[in-house]
Amino acid sequence: MLTDSFLDYLRYERNYSDKTVRAYGEDIAQLQEFMKEEMGESDLLRVAPDLIREWIVSLMDKGYTSTSVNRKLSSLRSFYKYLLKQGKIIVDPLRKIVGPKNKKSLPSFLKEADMNRLLDDTDFGEGFKGCRDRLIIEMFYATGMRRSELIGLDDKDIDFSASLLKVTGKRNKQRLIPFGEELEVRMREYVNVRNEVVSDRSDAFFVRESGKRFQPTQIYNLVKRNLSKVVTLKKRSPHVLRHTFATTMLNNEATLGAVKELLGHTSLATTEIYTHTTFEELKKVYKQAHPRA
Repeated sequence: MLTDSFLDYLRYERNYSDKTVRAYGEDIAQLQEFMKEEMGESDLLRVAPDLIREWIVSLMDKGYTSTSVNRKLSSLRSFYKYLLKQGKIIVDPLRKIVGPKNKKSLPSFLKEADMNRLLDDTDFGEGFKGCRDRLIIEMFYATGMRRSELIGLDDKDIDFSASLLKVTGKRNKQRLIPFGEELEVRMREYVNVRNEVVSDRSDAFFVRESGKRFQPTQIYNLVKRNLSKVVTLKKRSPHVLRHTFATTMLNNEATLGAVKELLGHTSLATTEIYTHTTFEELKKVYKQAHPRA
């Protein structure tokens, strides 16, 4: 009866959808079933904090993610707050319960072998478009710049004599990014082809066949289309190439501070997520190579 009354409250007073109400009911029933198994009774008014904690552990042991467990706890919090307001209980058994921490998803990135295969073995096509598309991919990988920074890059922002790019990042903050000889060769080749083929163009370094600057969606689709040739990652965006740049730099012994400056992060904590990525790679190597792993 308690559960039915609560679900009616959600449905008719809070106007929750049938699907949401059903999910709340299932979460409460799941706790009630666990209570019956552990205590031999299913009186929801007698639930103690220790039982809730044991239930959380049992759910994690069964393979539920922290996100799923926290969603179930959210259902129970609403249920017991309702009972508290109705005067059915004096103390909320979940008032001191802390759910499991949600794991931060690690950035998606390409392995160096995949990037080499993409840049060295993939056919981008002939002429201006092929030359440009390949350079866009390599520019992301070689500099770690954001999509908006690549789109906003103008001819005047490139200093070939000093091997430096000037990009404008978030909040109009500018920074310099160095580039190597291989990228310089590709950039000069692109400029020669572009100037020959596209006569009437904007100030942008990367332009479409019409001479106009790229739109964000166009760059996204260009990157996704080309990454699809070598990987099956769910995420195949320009940001994946930015992650790939950072991971590659750290894997090749660049300092965290240097990568922070190159990426244009304001906080070192933002850059530190990439160390988790490299540690995950190290764990995989260890597990594959060590006989006692």
